[in-house]
Amino acid sequence: MIAHLNGTVSGVGPDGAVIDVGGVGLRVQCTPDTLAALKPGEHARVATSLVVREDSLTLFGFGTDDERNIFELLQTASGIGPRLALAMLAVHSPDALRRAVATEDIKALTMVPGIGTKGAQRIVLELKDRLGAPGEYVGNGHAPARTAAPTWRDQVVSGLTNLGWSARDAEAAVAAVEAESGDGQTPDVATALRAALRKLSKS
Repeated sequence: MIAHLNGTVSGVGPDGAVIDVGGVGLRVQCTPDTLAALKPGEHARVATSLVVREDSLTLFGFGTDDERNIFELLQTASGIGPRLALAMLAVHSPDALRRAVATEDIKALTMVPGIGTKGAQRIVLELKDRLGAPGEYVGNGHAPARTAAPTWRDQVVSGLTNLGWSARDAEAAVAAVEAESGDGQTPDVATALRAALRKLSKS
């Protein structure tokens, strides 16, 4: 189990980053919030979770141990894999997810692309007593500081790529959503994600 990476950020992309640890570049797939805090050339500590499959080893990175722990807990619910768990953390913070599950807020959970009403009800049923209460977790203070909030475009593109779409397709879908809005206002990330997914499903 690789619990965290402690090294220099050598590159940041739309859906992940490469962190140099002892001369070895390790690629981690991250949430938009985590990516926003990682700057090439700077030192960072990223909490990680290694997902092992028959044909792949994928390392997921998070700004805090709490995010990593929630990511792993989410996958214990039926039908929730690593991609969907990462998408949930792209839309909601750990405490927001705790609050949604504790209060059985199905609407909040279905804001995540890929989660329908039945899936949300299943998450509540299986995780209600396991995620803890909002505000209960106290961080370790070693995670990268979140000083720069990602734009809604960055969050939507990252959410789409984490769900398996290519960066090019994700950018095109986001551009189409932005062109249709045309009012100059910043759209809700979850709404934009849904709209972008509709665009991609029709292409």
